[in-house]
Amino acid sequence: MAKDEGSTAVEEPAAEAPKAETKQQATPVQVQVVDDKALATYANFCRVTGSPEELIVDFGLNPQPVGIPKDPINVNQRVIMNFYTAKRLLAALQMSVQRHEAVFGVLETDIQKRLKIQQGS
Repeated sequence: MAKDEGSTAVEEPAAEAPKAETKQQATPVQVQVVDDKALATYANFCRVTGSPEELIVDFGLNPQPVGIPKDPINVNQRVIMNFYTAKRLLAALQMSVQRHEAVFGVLETDIQKRLKIQQGS
């Protein structure tokens, strides 16, 4: 992943260093990425499934985000990754959300609580 402004690149560390070099701190690696053909889509729904070897993350648009949807949610994108990549993604997402909350406040993920907070304002 490239490290763009506002994004976080997470790279897998290089092979284990010999014991004499383990006292030095690892330097982040910048990887060049070509993303001019990447498609961008919006999702307000995701589902995570998988197997012992990989995770499958489906993204879609839920037209009725409050309550139980009446119609099936169409999955528009599917990302399949191994657990090592998933763990790096988890760390990058956690860091990004923490930075966002430090600036803008805690994100409430329970929509019912968010509705009560907005109605009380």
